[in-house]
Amino acid sequence: MRKSFIASVALLGALAAATPSTAQITADRILRASAEPQNWITYNGGYDSKRFSALKQITPANIRDLELKWVVQNQVFGAWESNPLVVDGIMYVTERPNDVMAIDARTGRLYWLYRYTPATDSHVCCGANNRGVAMLGDTLYMGTLDAHLVAIDAKTGRAIWNREVADHKSGYSITMAPLVIRDKIIVGTGGGEFGIRGFVAAYDAKTGKEAWRFNNIPGPGEPGHETWHGDDWKTGGASAWITGSYDPALNLLYWGIGNPGPDWNPDQRPGDNLYSDSVVALDPGTGKLKWHFQFTPNDPYDYDSVQIPVLADIDWQGKPTKAMLWANRNGYFYVLDRTNGKFLLGQPFAKVNWSKGLDPKGRPIMTPQPAGKPTWPGVQGATNWYPPSYSPSIGLFYFSVWENYASIFRREQSQYQAGRTFPGGGQTVFAPPSSPTIGVGRKGPIDNWTSEVGSGATVAVDPHTGKRVWTFPQYDVTDAGMLTTASDLLFTGGREGYFYALDAKTGKEVWRKNVGGSIVMAPVTYQVDGKQYVSVISGNSLMTFGLRE
Repeated sequence: MRKSFIASVALLGALAAATPSTAQITADRILRASAEPQNWITYNGGYDSKRFSALKQITPANIRDLELKWVVQNQVFGAWESNPLVVDGIMYVTERPNDVMAIDARTGRLYWLYRYTPATDSHVCCGANNRGVAMLGDTLYMGTLDAHLVAIDAKTGRAIWNREVADHKSGYSITMAPLVIRDKIIVGTGGGEFGIRGFVAAYDAKTGKEAWRFNNIPGPGEPGHETWHGDDWKTGGASAWITGSYDPALNLLYWGIGNPGPDWNPDQRPGDNLYSDSVVALDPGTGKLKWHFQFTPNDPYDYDSVQIPVLADIDWQGKPTKAMLWANRNGYFYVLDRTNGKFLLGQPFAKVNWSKGLDPKGRPIMTPQPAGKPTWPGVQGATNWYPPSYSPSIGLFYFSVWENYASIFRREQSQYQAGRTFPGGGQTVFAPPSSPTIGVGRKGPIDNWTSEVGSGATVAVDPHTGKRVWTFPQYDVTDAGMLTTASDLLFTGGREGYFYALDAKTGKEVWRKNVGGSIVMAPVTYQVDGKQYVSVISGNSLMTFGLRE
């Protein structure tokens, strides 16, 4: 057998009776996720992906009483990037490479462990990561590194069905958490560095049968195909490896699409290369494209647009507007009209020299850098996939930024071979001899530190202007996501091993805890038995905090 599947109740004998019972997570409950803030029932807390919780038991006034309640250790070494779900007192969280755990959300006690072993010849970039599960009814859904979709009984941890989504030998994978819409489970594929043709697809929740597929690269006769040359579209990448968002009122599904392939040699794929580096709006019932907006045409810098579309209703120039807020890897913050994809605003939020601005329709005015000269931002972008947050009570958008970070890009030819990387070039981090410099520059939370290679920051941006309202500098670049609450707290972290709570209005630090490992995801909050908790993954540990009693 090329793969094995093991589903087991982790606690046997006397603990068998502790197997959790689960309430039904109906499609209607997911629609109204904001009405039950005690739970965290989708990847980003709700379809709008604001990562804002109405819980407010933990406040700036009592946060100094926040203490560690329990810890669960990852069983497999490596970065842990999962987002837990919490449903009626039970936490469901994935670990590397494709395990699922059911945990008592009050104590951290393990109920069961489901273990899936991906095919040994799977090809994954970049790391054997899995970011979480989705839930509908009493069934959990997980994508796998060898591009399968698995349904798991949430009560017992036993597999119900398993479907192949794509051929892992060609470089396809699934690292994202699925999204449930009505009776469908929606996933996107990774593998943009392997010359795949990315897609987003929907599967029947009961049977696993494919309901529709949207190819992120249009084929012959489809709108957008003319933006590719010859057969370049067949190996054009454009993966979709982060969970999208959904507007039930408009019935539109929004998904961010990754970079074209080969990554760093646009001369090998002339044209705009739709729908790479774009957001696409799809009909969730059929998968048909309703509109798109492309952030970086003919991308030579690997500026994936798989950041999360945050949906917010704001006042735009005196008019109520259904907006989409987007901090892009390319260094620009965008506001779009999510009803039709119209460009409303674009402002750089970090140093940008690959473009001198955006035209009235939001298309970048390219300024390629001479050979051997640094390009800002670097290959990791000015931000990346880690989830942002929007507080509707304050009206600010929060995300992590890589400051002063650049790369030197080089181009070279590469030939496509199925299952092998198809980079078309390479890059090196720009690291001048004088960097880093200790003792000069901005005052950060640890000490005074700057680096031309890059430093990190959590920033708050006003969506009406695209300008920063405040900046919270960090010692190192940061991969952490955001969580805001109704008590005007912002929870985040960083590579240096600190878990922070900030005043969401001012950016002032109000609490910090040394958790010992890099935070590479966003925290979640929930409530059980009237007590609010905040969970965060640090290094190889899942840590949960609550107020001292």
